[in-house]
Amino acid sequence: VSHIARPARHEKARVGDRAMSTTTAASRTRGVESAVARAAAGCAARGAQLTELRRQVLRLVLDAPHPIGAYALLDRLRAERPGAAPPTVYRALAFLQAQGLVHRVERLNAFVGCTGPGENQHCGHDRDHPHQFLICAACGATLEICDDRVATAVADAARRAGFAPHRTTVEVEGRCSACVAANRVPGAAVAH
Repeated sequence: VSHIARPARHEKARVGDRAMSTTTAASRTRGVESAVARAAAGCAARGAQLTELRRQVLRLVLDAPHPIGAYALLDRLRAERPGAAPPTVYRALAFLQAQGLVHRVERLNAFVGCTGPGENQHCGHDRDHPHQFLICAACGATLEICDDRVATAVADAARRAGFAPHRTTVEVEGRCSACVAANRVPGAAVAH
């Protein structure tokens, strides 16, 4: 399981550097565009502007099958904007994080779209909500969960220790259900 649905394993057509079914590719594109439209509306409601550059970076993050690093984003962005430089991506990512549209997965030094129970949907919390990530050490899939009980337990433990947390991110490394079922171990090559 990842923040974006995995490609189907049948009727494969090449898309970028990964194989996916033509049906899944079209569905993913509609999902990404729908998420970008919702993000733009949310930004506008808050008095912020989701510029075309920010939209492009958000699309790239949402379209990535796994968390994506800033320099990988820059490489992909340069296909559409040849003059793009690192500050361009970092400023766009900072805006998207401030708006609650993407999260940084600290363990991976990479970014994922803020998702909830459905594909490419904001999980419904405020922009700076506590979040937890389940990171598969075998295939790299990353799932965001928004479990208030986990956030409360961490905050309570911090307060008991006399610590005043201002931001909480929990990252759990293990194996996803697909890798458990396939008996994949960390470090094994996985075709995406």
